[in-house]
Amino acid sequence: MQLQVINSPFNQEQTELLNRLLPTLTESQKIWLNGYLSASTAAIATTAGEPSLTTSLTEQQVATPITKDITILFGSQTGNAQSLAKDHGSRLKELGFNVTVQSMADFKPNNLKKIRNLLIIVSTHGEGDPPDTAIAFHEFLHGKRAPKLEDFQYSVLALGDSSYEFFCETGKQFDSRLEELGGTRLYPRVDCDLDYEEPASEWFSGVVNGLNLQAESTAPNPISTIPQSIRDSGYSRSNPYYAEILDVINLNGQGSNKETLHVELSLEDSGISFEPGDSLGIFPNNDPELVDLLVKELGFSPTESVTINKQGEVLAFREALLTYYEITVLTKPLLEKFAKIAANPSLDELLAKGNEEKLKAYINGRDILDLIRDFGPLETNAQTFASLLRKLPTRLYSIASSYKANPDEAHLTIGAVRYHANGRDRSGVCSVQIAERIQPGDKLPIYIQNNENFKLPENPDTPIIMVGPGTGVAPFRSFLQEREEIGAEGKSWLFFGDQHFVTDFLYQTEWQNWLKDGVLTKMNIAFSRDKAEKVYVQHRMLEHSKELFEWLEEGAVLYICGDEKHMAHDVHQTLLAIIQKEGQMSLEQAEEYVAAMKQNKRYQRDVY
Repeated sequence: MQLQVINSPFNQEQTELLNRLLPTLTESQKIWLNGYLSASTAAIATTAGEPSLTTSLTEQQVATPITKDITILFGSQTGNAQSLAKDHGSRLKELGFNVTVQSMADFKPNNLKKIRNLLIIVSTHGEGDPPDTAIAFHEFLHGKRAPKLEDFQYSVLALGDSSYEFFCETGKQFDSRLEELGGTRLYPRVDCDLDYEEPASEWFSGVVNGLNLQAESTAPNPISTIPQSIRDSGYSRSNPYYAEILDVINLNGQGSNKETLHVELSLEDSGISFEPGDSLGIFPNNDPELVDLLVKELGFSPTESVTINKQGEVLAFREALLTYYEITVLTKPLLEKFAKIAANPSLDELLAKGNEEKLKAYINGRDILDLIRDFGPLETNAQTFASLLRKLPTRLYSIASSYKANPDEAHLTIGAVRYHANGRDRSGVCSVQIAERIQPGDKLPIYIQNNENFKLPENPDTPIIMVGPGTGVAPFRSFLQEREEIGAEGKSWLFFGDQHFVTDFLYQTEWQNWLKDGVLTKMNIAFSRDKAEKVYVQHRMLEHSKELFEWLEEGAVLYICGDEKHMAHDVHQTLLAIIQKEGQMSLEQAEEYVAAMKQNKRYQRDVY
């Protein structure tokens, strides 16, 4: 949509000039121009003896000498916060600022008192926890050693998922703690849901405008040139590549309780590359049968047009539910918006204070169709209903192949999610789309999500220990393909587990070949349903505690991939127990040992 200046205070010549200029501007140029004009207006107002247009700057801030040095610290688990930090850092450099972008894991906390302008970009992990890379800095900031912050400005961009109870909790904690320490907000915190691009862009614009306003108050023109956009013209989350499906193979044997899919995608001629440890994002579609049930229940016309975003894009209602909106997950914010148009006392009661546990129980395992059936019908239209929904999020999967070994392909290991809850059969949006509705030759929109927090050691002679039950083994297939390709000499040890040896030993032949060839030094397996007493990967670790600790003492890097709530937690506790026993340490000493491993990137997790 092309923006046109109409009904404006400009004369005809000025209007024509603006209408020729505006469509040619890049995003960075628009941001710069917006900040420049805001700063100019503020300067004029102040000169005339009027209050500044911005209410976010105090008199003390304006009087403070301005520095163009900015530090961006990110705390990232899957790479989203890191990607945003690097992108915003590059754009700030375009705008004339001196920018340092750093992971919280690499930041020396004592340097905090030397910083004048700090931008925090951080995700929330699990049940309101900081991501692994942010834990140490988070603990420092909330501890007694945190310094008082004078002449210090900051802003926080928080990433999260509103389907979790503690939405953006880590970002909220950083925001409030920096204020307690004496910092002043350069721009208010912005909390982002899974669809974070638009609010993140608005946050960045607000930060830039704030910086420009202050710079203009002390200098006539702090930014001397209109910047050029450095946006990558290649494929990305905002510009996905449509990858052809080469093959979909069920890795489980006949009689298994599971369906684990090995998916091969073509990247031929795409220019896309990746490293072991990176993930691949897929833009999925909802199940057409579920969409049709929902349209029928609502009673809206499937062909009725709805506007889906601020850019004014329009889709037919059914198409919007199929491709654009999330319909399989309920969140508290969604129920609160729904209650305003449902006018149902039972829903109001469910949302009332004190009913948190009942609300949590209701949300678990239910979807939009349940919500309509339980608390409908709605006296509204398709557009109003659509405006309640959030965007269908992408699904991230660890890449299970090495780019060096398979340069034109990316392999994934995906467990098809199917279960029965609240009287209906349910299925995973993306996993079952691939299992049931995708054939070789079809194409999927994809992008690569770099993950710098889950990487092979730079020195190929470094020993590695990999813990990955079920589909968590995917990145370790990539690791071993890579190490075979480059001829790495370092030892490698894999702990793998699943339900049954006969039907669920994923990639069994490949592991055996790598053991035979020496690419994989050692492997221990745990199949939980083959015996009366369940055995998991952490039990195998305990059985080999002496040798495992010896590997750690030799400098081995330990990797964990898979379920965070149960497996990763149990493996972490087992690791502490092994270090206590074999290193003859107290629990506190073992925790310090693991903390040092994290700091030195020798303990890395890709958990979900």
